[in-house]
This record gives sequence, structure tokens and C-alpha cells, in this order.
Amino acid sequence: MSTHLKGLSDFSHIEIPSAEKFKFGIVVSQWNAEVTGALYNGAHSTLIKNGALPENIIVIQVPGSFELTSGADILLSAKKVDAVICLGCVIQGETRHFDFICNAVANGVTNVSVKHNKPVIFGVLTTDNSQQAKDRAGGKHGNKGEEAAVTAIIMATLQAALV
Repeated sequence: MSTHLKGLSDFSHIEIPSAEKFKFGIVVSQWNAEVTGALYNGAHSTLIKNGALPENIIVIQVPGSFELTSGADILLSAKKVDAVICLGCVIQGETRHFDFICNAVANGVTNVSVKHNKPVIFGVLTTDNSQQAKDRAGGKHGNKGEEAAVTAIIMATLQAALV
């Protein structure tokens, strides 16, 4: 949801539907907790601000971004939710580990969404360094957790309208 303002989490150009009638799951990585905690706070507060009831938000934590996929699958298998938001942060290191994790998580999130026929939102930062991650988790580039929550609301609304 990047904008002409360089992705500053500006939603003034779109209408965000009410989240009141939906149940959401948030799966958040414990790795890079300073960043993922800020993403979580942004996502959770955005859901509430747009009408989601606190009791209709299920939160689970997983060790790292790689586990977001299985966390989302477990959540969708165990609970009735309308959309799941996956929040994580992978920061480039000296090895190719970054590439493998990012590809696996992106593909995994898509596969879980298709498997369960539910929106599963990719709220994973894939940055070159810690500062870029902080800039996108409440810093100068907004909060991508907020953007993931808005996406979840819009997709849950779309699915409800078409199914």
C-alpha cells in the first residue's frame, strides 16, 4: 500500500470499512522484538480504531519469521477467523540465509491463504539493516503493521461480500 508519500501509512485516499463484524488473528514473530512489537502495536491499534472488538482479535507469538507460516496455519485450523496478519522482520546479514527465509515466508503466507481460502496478510519487513526496519515500524516511513491491519480489514470485507 505504498503511496506517493513514500509509504508513510497514509490512508486518506481510501475508505476503510468497519472491522466490527470480523475476527482477526495476528501471528507475530518474537525475533527482532523491538521492531515486531511496534508492528504489532500498529496492527492491533488500527484494528481497534476501525471497529474490531478486542475479544475478536487472537494473538499468537512464534519464535521467528520462518514460523509465521505454520503459526498462521495452526491458527486458521484451530479458530474461526476472517483474516490473519503475519508480522515479522528479517534483516539482511552476511549470508544468503536472508534470501531463503524471505522467500519461504512469502511463499508460505500465500500457500496458507490459498489452503484455507482466507486472507493471510504479509506484514513482514525485509530490510537491509535495523534502521530501515525501525523506519518502517513506526518511524519516518510509517508503520507497516498499520498497513497490514488495513489490508486485513479490506480483504475480510471483500471476502464477506463475495462469498
